[in-house]
Amino acid sequence: MAKPEKFWDRSASTYDGSEPSTDPTHIKTVETAKKYLDVSDIVLDYGCATGTIALEIAGQVKAVHGIDISSKMIEAAKRKAGERKVENVDFAQATIFDERLKKEAFDVILAFNVLHLLEDPHKAVQRMNELLRPGGSIISSTACMGENRASFMSVLLFLVMKIGIIPALKFVTVAELEDAIASGNFQIVEAESLTRNPTSYLVVAKKI
Repeated sequence: MAKPEKFWDRSASTYDGSEPSTDPTHIKTVETAKKYLDVSDIVLDYGCATGTIALEIAGQVKAVHGIDISSKMIEAAKRKAGERKVENVDFAQATIFDERLKKEAFDVILAFNVLHLLEDPHKAVQRMNELLRPGGSIISSTACMGENRASFMSVLLFLVMKIGIIPALKFVTVAELEDAIASGNFQIVEAESLTRNPTSYLVVAKKI
């Protein structure tokens, strides 16, 4: 098993406590996503973790498919869906490049707190374009730690990453993130910095 999978498996049991649904950033992210959802939409939640956001939006769309590299996160998501009796969601351990994901199968792809964890965000954005139907959208929030390289938090994260405590992170800037999205044949229709240090950058972009 790859190292990032082990890290997120270990984090699964405490993940919901570290990402509270009452957090203003979480609330803003979900509110923005809901503005762009339709009752006929089929949504892919990429990096769904324990399924919190997938379950929050399920009542507004036709179906939600959540994927994550961590089997423990997926187990937690399935358990929560069962407890809440939400029937139009399903969860699977997978990456965005999994061949089970068919081209032009989705209307919206959510990518919350995942792009800065990838070795090649450009390649992932291009894959999302393949998976979206014409006119489909990606809605993402990304920790753009490249905006705050000299901050205490960024230095600390860099150090613990280097000694292997946490998985590799991309210290991307807002400009680099926007370039990855644009080069993936998307047009940004809404963007906003939600937090500072690190900068959490929320983007809504439509497939061109």
